[in-house]
Formats: sequence, structure tokens, C-alpha cells
Amino acid sequence: MSTRTVHTVHPSPLGDLLLTGSVAPAGFTLASLSMPGQRGAPAVRAQDRDDGPFAEAHRQLDAYFAGRLSRFDLPSATTGTPSQRAVWHALEDIPYGTTTTYGELAARLGVPRAELRAVGRILGANPLLLVRPCHRVIGADGSMRGYAGGVERKLWLLTHEGALQPALV
Repeated sequence: MSTRTVHTVHPSPLGDLLLTGSVAPAGFTLASLSMPGQRGAPAVRAQDRDDGPFAEAHRQLDAYFAGRLSRFDLPSATTGTPSQRAVWHALEDIPYGTTTTYGELAARLGVPRAELRAVGRILGANPLLLVRPCHRVIGADGSMRGYAGGVERKLWLLTHEGALQPALV
């Protein structure tokens, strides 16, 4: 059996999330999770949709949006440079319900302040939104800065996790 690339869609409060992954003899690995309208989201073919391999991802996403899951545990296989992998791995250490700044993240990784923008670009290229919680990284002044899924979704996620108080309108 060869490796197959498959996808599914997961309905969420943020819109339909697109998940892609690979099915191989060794099992299933998640390759990406993207949001509607996200720049750089993978292109998929309708005939490659297969919901079956994503059962655990669906279960964990449902639990996350219901407030019952604070950390994802899904097999993933994403490629990237050593710098990208280091930044993406560091995201997994940002606790649910908290935020960190770009500067704090860079300092933890030993990245010089002059290269802070590179950290931001790497976060913007994160193929596993939500699973690798790049939405928990904010500006030093508390601003939301960018988010590949859109700043309004970043605000929603941080409010959902309790890192921000709901806005009174």
C-alpha cells in the first residue's frame, strides 16, 4: 500500500476547518489544519476526501471547542527548516489560557532581537493552526498582530481559552 494524501472538513465556530493528512502503512499523520480564507491553505481535490482517518482529530477538535480539551495529541508530520521546527515545537509549551510575546518566544529560543520578524514569519507559516497554538503569541504591547487565520479568529480563540476577557458590547 502506498501513501495517500487525504482531507476532511471539520465544522467549527470559526467556520469549516480544512484538515489534510497522509495515510500510510505505518498509520495516519496530520499534515495541516487551516481556516476558511487562509492564505497558503493547501489545495485539495474532492475525490481525495476521506473522513475516516480523521476520526481522532474530529473528536479532539469537538472537545476543544466544547472547552474539554486544552492540548492536542495528534500524530503529525510537517516539514520545515530546523528554525521552523524549533519555533513550532516551542509553541506546544505555551499553556492553554495564557499568552506569550514574540520577544519572549524568541528569547526562549535564543533568537536575537534583530531577528524577531523571522520568528513572526515562521509563526505565519505554521501549517497546524490550533494544534500548534500560534494564536497564543501576541505583541509586547498586548496587540494581536497577525494570525494566518485572521485576527478576529485569534481574538475568538484567546477568549475561548480564557486568556482574554469577553468584550462587552
